[in-house]
Amino acid sequence: MVAVLGLSFAIMAVPFGTSTTFYIALTDGGPVTILYGWIFVSLVSCCIAASLAEICSVYPTSGGVYYWSAMLSTPEYSAFSSYLTGWFGAVGNWTVTASITFGGAQLILAAVTLFHPDYEPTAWQVVLVYWGALLLSYCINIFLNDHLEKLNTICLYWTGAAVIIIIVTLLARAETRNSGKFAFSHFDASTSGWPDAWAFFVGLLQAAYTLTGYGMVAALCEEVKDAQREVPRAMVLSVVAAGITGLVYLLPIIFVLPDAGPLLDIANAGGQPMPMLYKTVTRSADAAMGLLSLILGIWLFATIGSLTAASRCTWAFSRDGGIPGSQWWKRVNSRFGVPVHSLTLSTIICALLGLIYLGSSAAFNAFTGVATICLGCSYAFPILCSLIRRRKLVAHAPYSLGTAFGYFANIVTVVWITFSIVLFCFPVAIPVTAQGMNYASVVFAGFGTIATIWYIVNARKHYQGPVVSLLRREESRQPQSARPSVAAGAA
Repeated sequence: MVAVLGLSFAIMAVPFGTSTTFYIALTDGGPVTILYGWIFVSLVSCCIAASLAEICSVYPTSGGVYYWSAMLSTPEYSAFSSYLTGWFGAVGNWTVTASITFGGAQLILAAVTLFHPDYEPTAWQVVLVYWGALLLSYCINIFLNDHLEKLNTICLYWTGAAVIIIIVTLLARAETRNSGKFAFSHFDASTSGWPDAWAFFVGLLQAAYTLTGYGMVAALCEEVKDAQREVPRAMVLSVVAAGITGLVYLLPIIFVLPDAGPLLDIANAGGQPMPMLYKTVTRSADAAMGLLSLILGIWLFATIGSLTAASRCTWAFSRDGGIPGSQWWKRVNSRFGVPVHSLTLSTIICALLGLIYLGSSAAFNAFTGVATICLGCSYAFPILCSLIRRRKLVAHAPYSLGTAFGYFANIVTVVWITFSIVLFCFPVAIPVTAQGMNYASVVFAGFGTIATIWYIVNARKHYQGPVVSLLRREESRQPQSARPSVAAGAA
């Protein structure tokens, strides 16, 4: 369970995720949005994680959300529900991997500016570093597969140590500190152009993006012992741990936060402002580089872990024929024990997404927005199916939420994710330009078009959902006396 918890924690990568998206909340409200937005989204994420954990304890399989949608839907809608959720999950996995890797590439080049302030990374340089990071993660996933469990466990300790070192250094080195009134009540969304109330919600993307990867670990259910017990526990505990970690990391940063103007200028130019924040507070480029190296260590764990989860999700969906060319992607390499073809497909898709940055410096916003929207939709759909059927199929779940809290958590999940689909397509600030446009809706529509075309051309006739879902529909046509027992069906 600790290894799965480490993977989930690695994918969320709280200090890294909040650092790379810091400018979003800083633009849309500042301290109030950063602090209270994090608390609000953490509580909502606990409801989402608990809802998914309950379902996972009943259906622990690498198919994850698309398998759950098939099983929780009525038989006649099982295949379509599974197909829809499967594509949401796959796109969410690909784009969260792209966003994590891309944010780290920006941080690496931002490190150069600590020592050479006049240096301005070009779009091609960022993309090349991004591709290099993807290639490194790809090779580690193949050749060091047997050591991934150790890496995920190490990630827990690295992240904890990094947070302590960073906040102690910043608080000790800061010449001036903001007041408690500033930290807990200052709100300024004037640079965003949005009305104050709406700016707060737009700024929630920082927290929502960071706290979104916990459901991806379901793709590893078939590689975990006692999955129906350990994976659900890891899901919920990872969100609780991430929520606390984020609060411990962000609050000291708010207390030492320098003037936001220069930081937002860097962000508006397509860069990452956190390295400059470290340098300003510590008054030392070397110290800032030391702190940044801790964040980059977390980023490396996150990049590897997210690509692992994306490849397993792609493999599982291909195994049931949900992706074009499934017969190729579903193969597992006998030498390495890894679905190398699915890993390759996931890496290539992420690499191609990086080309968006050549046309818009807001490409990172597109990745974060699409990842949050798609993963959110893939989480919400099986939960919605369970709600519509009055939670009958999870009534006796090994990881049960109970009737009252179960309904509450499920309803909060569906309402929040429905709202976030619209919310996270908005740009961080207005007026909107071609460079500042949030292309999340464009990427989302692009993948949606591919999924629709494939459904019309092939999947509508041939995709019948997960194998066990198909067996269930066959059983529903048999007399009760002729149906196999639950034990036999499971076997």
